[in-house]
Amino acid sequence: MKTLALLFLTAAPALAQDLPPGLVSAELLPGWTTARGHRMTALHLRLEPGWKTYWRSPGDAGVPPRFDWGASRNLGEVRLLWPRPEVIESGGERTLGYHEELVLPIEIAPVSPGAPVEPRAVVDFGICQDICVPVQVTLQAGPPGPMPDPLIEAAIARQPETSDRQPECRIARIEDGMQVTATLPAADSARGDEVAMELADDEIWVSAPETQASGDRLTAQADFVAASGKPFPLDPQALRVTLIGPDDAVEFRGCRVAAD
Repeated sequence: MKTLALLFLTAAPALAQDLPPGLVSAELLPGWTTARGHRMTALHLRLEPGWKTYWRSPGDAGVPPRFDWGASRNLGEVRLLWPRPEVIESGGERTLGYHEELVLPIEIAPVSPGAPVEPRAVVDFGICQDICVPVQVTLQAGPPGPMPDPLIEAAIARQPETSDRQPECRIARIEDGMQVTATLPAADSARGDEVAMELADDEIWVSAPETQASGDRLTAQADFVAASGKPFPLDPQALRVTLIGPDDAVEFRGCRVAAD
């Protein structure tokens, strides 16, 4: 695919004349302050028809959003509350992402409780149609509103369900990293046929899993490759597996290493 040059935008939302092809607007929504004193905001991207952007673990290709919060004030722990992605087939590639719009809820705990949280972020992300465009935007959320934002609440409601079960997994060394084979619990295997596998360390590249049904259980296998290009210690409790169906999704955290 042809890739255009990196574009820099400073906006909240971005001004139309500054936008690259495919991007209609980019902003951090004002959101609200929760009863716990946390600031809720969201990255809101609107794309032209036919364009897509990416989930946190898009597969073999794609650039998910990355945030630099260095210019923020009173910013503590940041949680990204990812809504369920779509499975996108394009040009022989399978990726996970969102067509035409992404509302990515963000929950921010303050360093100093009771003081305002002022989110400012430099965000890098990719958008694609027939061409792929890397984009960088500098965004600032406006003052929080008095009530929750229904747009953000709807995106929060689309998060994958978190299971209290764990897949059974086998972990093996390969030439340039590690390979994980995860067998999902029978009670959940029928809920979808697309699987994403990832680690908490997002610097590890993960291939799109190959899946296979066996009886009432679904098995997924993926390669995990570090920048070193060598095998590395892989903590099974750091593994995250997401099973994605057309109407819902379920996330498994950690896995049980199968006995040999």
